[in-house]
Amino acid sequence: MIAAPRIDESSPYYRGWRVVLACFLMAFFMFGFGLYGQGVYLAELQRAHGWPGTLISAASTFSFLLTSVLVIFTDDLLERIGLRALILCGLTALGASTVLLALMQTPWQLYLAYALMSVGWTGMGTVVIATVLNSWFEHRRGLALSLAFNGATCGGIILVPLLLSLTGSIGFRSAMLAATLAMMVLVLPAVVTFIGWPAGTAPAAGGRSSGSAPVRSRKAVLANAAFWTMVLPIALALLAQMGFIVHQVAFLEPLIGRAAAGLAVTIMAAMAIVGRLSLGLFVDRLDARLACSVSMTSQAAALFVALQSTSPTVLLACCAVYGFSMGNMITFPPLIIQREIGASAFATAVGLGTSISGIVSAFGPGVVGLVRSLTGNYTTAFALCVVLNLVAAGIVLWRPRRRLQDSHTLSPSP
Repeated sequence: MIAAPRIDESSPYYRGWRVVLACFLMAFFMFGFGLYGQGVYLAELQRAHGWPGTLISAASTFSFLLTSVLVIFTDDLLERIGLRALILCGLTALGASTVLLALMQTPWQLYLAYALMSVGWTGMGTVVIATVLNSWFEHRRGLALSLAFNGATCGGIILVPLLLSLTGSIGFRSAMLAATLAMMVLVLPAVVTFIGWPAGTAPAAGGRSSGSAPVRSRKAVLANAAFWTMVLPIALALLAQMGFIVHQVAFLEPLIGRAAAGLAVTIMAAMAIVGRLSLGLFVDRLDARLACSVSMTSQAAALFVALQSTSPTVLLACCAVYGFSMGNMITFPPLIIQREIGASAFATAVGLGTSISGIVSAFGPGVVGLVRSLTGNYTTAFALCVVLNLVAAGIVLWRPRRRLQDSHTLSPSP
């Protein structure tokens, strides 16, 4: 066997960093349009068509649940149609979705648009981004993931305010069409030019290949204890996180006012970027499970302190601490999977994990809202989130002895 040449991943000329740029742009528009932009659609479609908020909210829930099902099959799609073709299909579907949102006239078109958005998530979402970057990086994998996933947060910070500003000046329809055109102009050339597997990598494996074509089994992944001690705590933490994010303004506004509550959201989003970049510099040298547990514990501590205070300074500081670890909840799973489950099952495990955590976390806003309605305040609801974070922080530290290894027949070893 001929030894592979040494690759300097720290070099700015390494092609993997151009792949990171393409993934950043994918995350920017996918999360900007597909997650953070949904609040804009809710308001504008209600204003334009008079549709009830429940109809539009139900379409959002439908989209998230459909996405959670489709991402399970990402590894199959990567093998059948290839990486670049899958991303281009996702880009086309997302573009069709945003154009349809701009032009729609009837409710059935709303559900079609959100179904197309789910296809966009499958082709341009976290599973594909994590898989392709995992194939390009070994020693700087954590930094590469952190930089790419910062595109998601930037999509919320930049794209949504831009949409709102354009909507005020040229109207919602023109704003959506202009933003869609910008997406195509920026993302399409980057995907065509930069995206691909590195030489010697098996498609969909998500890691550098040894030359064989490993068998990937969803059943084997689901039977592996290491997978569950990663995905369950991440799902619980994201459930609490989604609940807090959606209800943050409603919780803070009576305490510190609307303007300060808006500032808290901005601070939290900005700290998510800082947290990703900070972790990315060191995570490749850290114990990923321990770092994940510390992040979950810090979120629990921030929420606990916030429940005890009415001081604007303290509450803003709590949101900053919470935001610092918020973005890393989607960075840890690929790192843990690569180290403990292996490259041959990477896309399969990430797809399954994303699906499970997506379904569980989708109930976060509803659970927090229900508890708040039953108790009349957010104290019990966010206390539940604190407990969920602490339970998750404990579970993720459990390291089962059974692991999946790269082999011709993928199965848990005793």
